Amino acid sequence: MTASASHRAARAPVQRAALLLGLVFLVVGVLGFIPGITTDYGSLEFASHESGAELFGLFQVSILHNLVHLAYGLAGLMLAGRASGAYSYLLLGGAVYLVLWVYGLSVGHDSDANFVPMNTADDWLHFVLGVAMIGLALALGRRGTRAGAR
Repeated sequence: MTASASHRAARAPVQRAALLLGLVFLVVGVLGFIPGITTDYGSLEFASHESGAELFGLFQVSILHNLVHLAYGLAGLMLAGRASGAYSYLLLGGAVYLVLWVYGLSVGHDSDANFVPMNTADDWLHFVLGVAMIGLALALGRRGTRAGAR
């Protein structure tokens, strides 16, 4: 078995989940900058509810929104190196997404407070991501964060 195969096999399930989500967030962040995948790309704003660009024609995005996805992805990749970091990433990241869900439901989509921006599809995706990330942390985290785990 090669060293990299051995290292992959040694990863705890919580680390693999954080790594996978980190990769997904990175891909989503990049896709948000690709015309065609992001519709109405010409109306992409840095940060404003007036950004008319939508990832897959569904999720409202801005440059800031895409940068946040890229940062979330990089954080997931970095924290997936240790089981405790992966657990924290999933648990705290999920909590942040649930806060974003409540925030998105609370502020009007046409409000200046919606600076990221978010639309109804984003709001409900944030809810699903929050529940899924916290669920993964709780389901996988305890097994992978024991004293001997990497």
